[in-house]
Amino acid sequence: MLPLLLAGCATDSAAPQTASQPAAELYARSFGVAHPATLLVVLHGDAPTANPGYQYDFARTLAAHIPDARVVALLRPGYADPQGNRSPGDRGLTTGDNYTPDRLDAVSDSLRRLRARYPQARLVLIGHSGGAAMAADLAGTRPELVDGLLLAACPCSLPEWRQHMKARLPAAPFDQPVRSLDPLQTVGGAQLDLRAVLVVGADDPITPPKFSRAYAEALALRGIATDYRVLPGKGHEILDDPEVLSAAERLAAALPKKG
Repeated sequence: MLPLLLAGCATDSAAPQTASQPAAELYARSFGVAHPATLLVVLHGDAPTANPGYQYDFARTLAAHIPDARVVALLRPGYADPQGNRSPGDRGLTTGDNYTPDRLDAVSDSLRRLRARYPQARLVLIGHSGGAAMAADLAGTRPELVDGLLLAACPCSLPEWRQHMKARLPAAPFDQPVRSLDPLQTVGGAQLDLRAVLVVGADDPITPPKFSRAYAEALALRGIATDYRVLPGKGHEILDDPEVLSAAERLAAALPKKG
């Protein structure tokens, strides 16, 4: 049995915000302090039927709850948000086809820039749904960039998850070959001092708990400190859940300070 994180609630408060999109870089919105001890980067899900903006709300709330933190919500390659901001690249079909090496390169470039800008900060990478799959792949293929990992509703066993979605949506092209990386195949590259948290809704029809549990078990077998929690009665849209917020707070507090 993997250890569980205890959840807690906190009140929201205002946090400074900036937005940026230098040439050829992913669009981002940032919240929190200018000289952080902890840098948290948020990746939204695949959002097959909408332009995602919920990641900004979560980042704003997170920055208000974690002292000495900067929280950056990235807009994944090829996506637009509800305000019309757009990141360069190709969004793809959102069938598990956009966790590819080129898209991971684009996100890792942003992470490297952020680490260079905030060299004294520990970096916690947070992903929801498809963003969680990308975060897991980045932890396994660019381990030097990630100190902490929080995955919410992760399709972390990619071939099996695509089979699951094909059964749910027979008309969608979930059976077409993809170049996406499977987190269970990249987990061997994660650094051993990584701290990881996985949270999933017990009633999630999109990414049922078995896909998160398989990845959590793979991390734990490598000796990586891993917390796995199933939220009773919760579904897929859990990024704004108080339990996920609490998990992020506890993860940030658990990471050793730099310098």
